[in-house]
Amino acid sequence: MKKITILVSGKGTNMQHIFQAIESGILYNSVVNLVISDRWCKAIQHALKKNITVFSLIRTNKKFFSKEINHILIRYIPDIIVLSGFLSILDAEFCEKWFDKVINIHPSLLPKYGGKGMYGTKIHKKVLKNKERISGATVHYVTKDVDSGDIILQETCEINSKETLTSLSEKVSIIEKKILIQSINQLLK
Repeated sequence: MKKITILVSGKGTNMQHIFQAIESGILYNSVVNLVISDRWCKAIQHALKKNITVFSLIRTNKKFFSKEINHILIRYIPDIIVLSGFLSILDAEFCEKWFDKVINIHPSLLPKYGGKGMYGTKIHKKVLKNKERISGATVHYVTKDVDSGDIILQETCEINSKETLTSLSEKVSIIEKKILIQSINQLLK
């Protein structure tokens, strides 16, 4: 079985989609072996209901936090590490050590609307404010430079003249779920 470790900070919507993809056989021969959060969040409750090992860490400083995650990962040896709404920034040493195993889902068409502080509805608000005609989501490798790793998959959606923050968030969320699972499958083959 291929082992997927998920790092989360929030509701765990994409994490739950990974659970569903495994249960339905879309993600074949895979198991979520570990969930790590950087705060107490709803995602932890979902993982515990699935009897998955959970570590909820407290961020003290960036370097120590990344080392703490590294020590946990060494014990659990994942095949892939998925940042799923994970808001902490991992240090350069961590990113280099786990270079080809760490991926992130981002709710924009990187390199647009990426970087520190750009996440969730902040991105969608900016996209709408700038009157963009398309948006979408990106799965990329995680590097020391936030949202700058090589793109694995990217998909777009059109933005119509009556688009709202809610409708755009929903469109992008559908794309995120789709390309996240496709990326995991691609990388675990």
